[in-house]
Amino acid sequence: MRTKVSLWQLIKEDINCVFDRDLAARNVFEIITTYPGVQAVQLHRLNHWLWKQNMKWLARFFSMVGRWITGIEIHPAAIIGRRFFIDHGMGVVIGETAEIGDDCTLYHGVTLGGTLSRQGKRHPTLADNVIVGAGAKVLGPICLHEGARIGSNAVVIKEVKAGQTVIGVPGRVVKTGSTNDEKQQRKLAQSVGFDAYGTSNVTIDPVAAAIHGLIEYIHAIDKRVEKMTETIHKLGGECPNVNLQKLKKCYLQQEQNYTKVD
Repeated sequence: MRTKVSLWQLIKEDINCVFDRDLAARNVFEIITTYPGVQAVQLHRLNHWLWKQNMKWLARFFSMVGRWITGIEIHPAAIIGRRFFIDHGMGVVIGETAEIGDDCTLYHGVTLGGTLSRQGKRHPTLADNVIVGAGAKVLGPICLHEGARIGSNAVVIKEVKAGQTVIGVPGRVVKTGSTNDEKQQRKLAQSVGFDAYGTSNVTIDPVAAAIHGLIEYIHAIDKRVEKMTETIHKLGGECPNVNLQKLKKCYLQQEQNYTKVD
């Protein structure tokens, strides 16, 4: 269950979280006066309060004013968690039944849109720590679970599991290429910090990943053949002595090239 905090506390957290996610941020005054994403979120906090007090026309009116000023459209009924940040912001649309968890980030041109014509839940739900890249469209009453990443310009119409990254049109899940994706993702997140635009500065080259996998496979086969050869010798058999390049040295060199970050 989420801890209830005051409106003032929410506003302070919304401002302070910008320093962690935008290297261009210099001071609080600059953030308050020149960041339309922050301004839109603060205005939404007020509008959402008005909406819950059944002053719905007034909430919609101030929402429209906020759209004129910031270029960001947030329906007053949308539920937004703590430390929410909209970077740049122009063209962002957040629908009426959208729900956004804590520590989420949206970039410009993002749409959290509805696909159903009837009343009820029509818009997406974002769990905690979700990042949606510039121009992405998340449509329908689907859930992006904790830590999900949506790449720029992706179109997402299906549920995204925790920690997954989705790219493309229609959206498809991409993986790190590790045998243990969840541990790899946690390690990656710790090493790079904030993950801008739904991507990472440690980008895995698919060709390098394929070569790496082949070398790893060949290395495993080499070990298996060595054990089979030893067993044959113990049983009195003989195997032809063929001079082969040491795979271990080649493997280690490839491993260094694969993990190197420019």
